[in-house]
Amino acid sequence: MVMVNRKRLFGTSGIRGIPGKDLTLDVITELSQAIGTFFKEGPALVGYDGRDSSPAISKAVTAGLMSVGLDVGESELLPTPALQFYVRKMEYKVGVMITASHNPSRYNGVKVSGADGIDVTRDEEKIIEDIFYKKKFNLADWKSVGTSVKETQAVSFYIDGIISVINKDKIQEKNFQVIVDPGNGAQCISAPYLLEKLNCRPISLNAEVDGTFPGRGAEPTPEVLNSLSETVKNNGADMGVAYDGDGDRSLFCDEKGVVHYGDRSAALLVEYILSENPGATIVTTVSASKAIDDIVNEHKAKIYKTKVGSVDVSNAMIEQDALFGLEENGGCFYAPHIPVRDGAMSTALILEALAKSKSSLSEMLSSLPKYFQKKSKFDCVKELMPQLMENIEGQINADVERIDGLKIWEDNNSWILLRPSGTEPVIRVFAESNQESKLKKMIDEYSNLVKDVLNRYNN
Repeated sequence: MVMVNRKRLFGTSGIRGIPGKDLTLDVITELSQAIGTFFKEGPALVGYDGRDSSPAISKAVTAGLMSVGLDVGESELLPTPALQFYVRKMEYKVGVMITASHNPSRYNGVKVSGADGIDVTRDEEKIIEDIFYKKKFNLADWKSVGTSVKETQAVSFYIDGIISVINKDKIQEKNFQVIVDPGNGAQCISAPYLLEKLNCRPISLNAEVDGTFPGRGAEPTPEVLNSLSETVKNNGADMGVAYDGDGDRSLFCDEKGVVHYGDRSAALLVEYILSENPGATIVTTVSASKAIDDIVNEHKAKIYKTKVGSVDVSNAMIEQDALFGLEENGGCFYAPHIPVRDGAMSTALILEALAKSKSSLSEMLSSLPKYFQKKSKFDCVKELMPQLMENIEGQINADVERIDGLKIWEDNNSWILLRPSGTEPVIRVFAESNQESKLKKMIDEYSNLVKDVLNRYNN
């Protein structure tokens, strides 16, 4: 019997929930059986971030995969892009990463990738969900249950992989001082060592893995990176970098202590990559800065826009044969390495661009098209989101783009995006303009609109 109105398991980036509530061990085990049934054969690589619940969940995932006949490599603690890179290069058929990325410590989740190391497509997600809900698991008999082995080389292999696609010698010549803040997350065990191999002088903050993320939380935003900023200035460092909980996103701080939004540093990389590779294709999400469009147009290159979500960017990069992809949240994707977001790969590319320039990082960033940005969010029960967005759309009298949510254009250089989050029960608001006054006006107007509609539903 086909189930109707069943809850989607996959969100914007994998499956997220609260262990013991949404993600019970039974749910995790059956989800893993569905994943293994979908892929049919292994081996599968299973890894996890530093959250307290991750080791136990990884055991349930391993058991579920083995129960449907897949052999499993257990790589244990590592950044998400390290697992994805190892899957791609070492001929694993499946990758399963236990992480909730930037979400608070009480959350955890599951990200699934295929043999190419890239997250499963939206259509494949639905097939896995169908197997899960119908419980059509291809359970193995006792003779063909899978085996498991420890996989210990993934992190060092990942670091060497990054170094292999950049100008290592040029970076090493500069002996940069870099302040690195892994935020008690998974990049603690890789990013500082990558910097050392590049002959940088790293100083680390929040560099012990701790699943409660006591230093500044799992999500790096300019508002929580004051320590990074002060340490950069106090040490006269060339730059600073901060990562999210699973290490696939990064934010950068220039030598003056200014922390930049993710699509600002990504714009710098687009400028650098197009200078080195004229005519290359760039993929961005609909929430990324218009500075990206301006730079691409200036270079007479190609740009392709997707919905918000790393899955969508990765798959669009393959379809469009793109060299580089980006998200506004600090996610950058570099195809010569692997077209998934990777905070350490972004760091290496920024260092390469800086090494080849005669300018400081702040000077490089200040030469880019200038836009003002603002982000906010509003709590909203997930079940109400479709009605809420429909109600909001009915009250808008402007040019609206509907790639993902509602992107309202006030003029050619001013827009605001309203979209339901795929990972949290919130409505996200992104706004940008080349005029600060217009930015404030848009934020005030549409925030009040969202509040009014929310109040109507809550009352």
